Amino acid sequence: MKPINIQALVLAVLVVTMFIGIGFAIALRSFWLILLFLLLGFGIMGVGIANKKKKSDSSI
Repeated sequence: MKPINIQALVLAVLVVTMFIGIGFAIALRSFWLILLFLLLGFGIMGVGIANKKKKSDSSI
């Protein structure tokens, strides 16, 4: 069994939390909160994808 990658797990939980935050912001009808959570969600997701790409490139 592979060990759990804590950094990837934390990033995934943060991304899911940001998208839940979008739902909360929609309920509040707050355009600025929607925009904030959307940008943070995609930004954190981009960090995770960049880390995965860097890790796979360094293993070659």
